[in-house]
Amino acid sequence: MSQVFERYERQYCELSSNLSKKCTVASGLDGEQKKQKIFEVKSGLDDAEALIRKMDLEARSLQPNLKATLLIKLREYKNDLNNLKSEVKRITSANVNQAARDELLESGMADAKMVSTDQRQRLMMSTERLNQSSDRIREGRKVMLETEELGVSILHDLHQQRQSLLHAHNTLHGVDDNISRSKKILTNMSRRMNRNKWIIGSIVAVLVIAIILILYFKLAH
Repeated sequence: MSQVFERYERQYCELSSNLSKKCTVASGLDGEQKKQKIFEVKSGLDDAEALIRKMDLEARSLQPNLKATLLIKLREYKNDLNNLKSEVKRITSANVNQAARDELLESGMADAKMVSTDQRQRLMMSTERLNQSSDRIREGRKVMLETEELGVSILHDLHQQRQSLLHAHNTLHGVDDNISRSKKILTNMSRRMNRNKWIIGSIVAVLVIAIILILYFKLAH
């Protein structure tokens, strides 16, 4: 297995365990302590996502048989990360709901009659703007993740193209060697043919001379 992947994997497992413990602690806290703990968990989630991306890039650069095994493990880590995100959303949602209830309760206890329609509308507008900002942040994060996945896919394609070019280069080198050997064989055959022509020509010439001599001696006697 890749030592680089193992290092990232070890770091992720340690970070995931730590984040899980912080989520458990945050569930039992209130107020600023809970907000601080949630902030720490969210920061840790960013680090965990970075490790997931590094493991993905490393796995896709390896041999196919090893890559397939590592990608299966990586899918499990992604599911684990999604579970952590869901847990953080649950804790954050509970925190927001509790804060909203506390705020409404305090406002009602202070002076319920002073709450006007205009104040409720401003509160609703503020809540809507907050929701819109959250949606934009989620959309931006989604676009960033899609861009990173596209980059990983491009790197994978480039790696495959590089392997194809190397294979084609090796094939052309073998063809060139075969052509060189064929050329040598043809050259040797051509030399042998020329030598055989001279030998046959010489034999024919000797036979012609012998026939002429035989005819001469016969006619002379």
